[in-house]
Amino acid sequence: MTVNTVPADNATPAPRPARGRGAAGGRPRGEGQWALGHREPLNPNERSKKDDNPLNVRARIENIYARGGFDSIDPADLRGRFRWYGLYTQRKPGIDGGRTAVLEPEELDDRYFMLRIRSDGGQLDLAQLRTIASIAQRFARDTADITDRQNIQLHWIEIENVPQIWQELEAVGLSTTEACGDTPRVILGSPIAGVAESEVLDPTEAISEINRRYIGDPALSNLPRKFKTSISWLADTPYEANDISFVGVIHPEHGPGFDLWVGGGLSTNPMLAQRLGVWVPLHEVADVWLGVAQVFRDYGYRRLRTRARLKFLVADWGVAKFREVLETEYLKRPLIDGPSPELPEKPIDHVGVHKQWDGKFFVGAAPVAGRSSGTQLAKVADLAEEHGSGRVRLTPYQKILVLDVDEERTESLVQGLQAVGLEPRPSGWRRNTMACTGIEFCKLAIVETKARAAELVEHLEKKVAELDADISIHLNGCPNACARTQVADIGLKGMLVRDDSTGEMVEGFQIHLGGGLGMAAGQTAGFGRKLRGLKTTAAELPAYVERVTHHYLAGRESGESFARWVMRAPEEELR
Repeated sequence: MTVNTVPADNATPAPRPARGRGAAGGRPRGEGQWALGHREPLNPNERSKKDDNPLNVRARIENIYARGGFDSIDPADLRGRFRWYGLYTQRKPGIDGGRTAVLEPEELDDRYFMLRIRSDGGQLDLAQLRTIASIAQRFARDTADITDRQNIQLHWIEIENVPQIWQELEAVGLSTTEACGDTPRVILGSPIAGVAESEVLDPTEAISEINRRYIGDPALSNLPRKFKTSISWLADTPYEANDISFVGVIHPEHGPGFDLWVGGGLSTNPMLAQRLGVWVPLHEVADVWLGVAQVFRDYGYRRLRTRARLKFLVADWGVAKFREVLETEYLKRPLIDGPSPELPEKPIDHVGVHKQWDGKFFVGAAPVAGRSSGTQLAKVADLAEEHGSGRVRLTPYQKILVLDVDEERTESLVQGLQAVGLEPRPSGWRRNTMACTGIEFCKLAIVETKARAAELVEHLEKKVAELDADISIHLNGCPNACARTQVADIGLKGMLVRDDSTGEMVEGFQIHLGGGLGMAAGQTAGFGRKLRGLKTTAAELPAYVERVTHHYLAGRESGESFARWVMRAPEEELR
């Protein structure tokens, strides 16, 4: 297959003729699309990437910065190119949320780093899990959070230790390459790929092929912005919130394959992915993925950073034009029309004890809002070795699974996980609450999230203990929606709000109600209901959620979900 690539020196592709002229015959203002000849760097991020391929920063980290220490780091690398290897400076302690947007980057920067470790498809073996746990204990003050991108995130990393950390990770097949940056980020996949009873095709080989061929490839290391992927036979990943997603489907003539979705993304301008209407066989997934990534690279908007995600291009073009460009310019062949995927009767939940296709079982357990530690992960590794084959999985909902357990050993594993602080039989509140990193470490955050989530779960487990419905709660420390705020039953966007009793500005949340993704038959994806002025202080949050939950339980119809109730509930019951 003929494909377009960027030269290894990171030069931009040869210009193509501009399509269309202004009213006076001149060229209209470009959006920074390489394919249309708009190749000049249009913002500082684009200039930085053109000045030097960010992948080159690894050599400087290993040979200069790790030896010279934090003060030897070039600011252009520190706040830019470091991200291509999963490194962000973390927030300096003691800076409150009111100063997030007014301080200069160097005033927010601590001398320590967050390090994000890729685990594509959420798949980890025993050696990998033990290596992460050991690194966390020795180099990260025992931090090790499970993210909703199936990564492990460490904190308190010192630049002097990064080369050794890379060496240890790579020795067991792990990497931090392109865990951040304007790159193909970690690929989401079903945490039960290969063992699920209802799975027809295991896409793990496609995920592995994309990693092997394209992660760290200079031809794709300068995308307009991040590029998020989901590849799963099952509808158990948030596929509608990704730039590109492949979802399992059976074609009436061609058999099992994947339905292709493009253009999803949340943040401050949320959009849901759209079906391209094509069927992709498993052996073509990597090639089609490459084609979509190249369309984004060459046609994506680079003039304004706020419009640089693929979702804006898809929204402007529409799926018909996007498919045409993909087929004619990149794949050089038409794609096969395909049907929509059939969704399960109810959302797939991996928490608890579940049977695998081979007769063994997997056990899924919930930390609180993804908060874990190296010590805890080391104990999980011991439990996985004792009870299973050593295979562990992370989920896009901040949970952890142990695979391949004999039925008679499941209860022992359940008790072992409970003993280390992971709950295979959690309350609905613990099961369905997620939180981003928050102000504890993130320079963009305005409020605390992890501790707030733990307090909220504890309160609700006491006050609304007998909940017989699923209500998801997602806490985000800022508007960027890393915790997928807009698609939760109760989405909480961190902000400063006025405390009516004192008149002071304090940590709080703007509230979104009734959002969700299409994860089961009959569910309608959407961003829910946002009432004017619906906010709460962080201190009042537990009482608010308790109150609105009681209103739901009292006013719902038989079998009615929280999201459906929200759409018809009187406004006074939502406040």
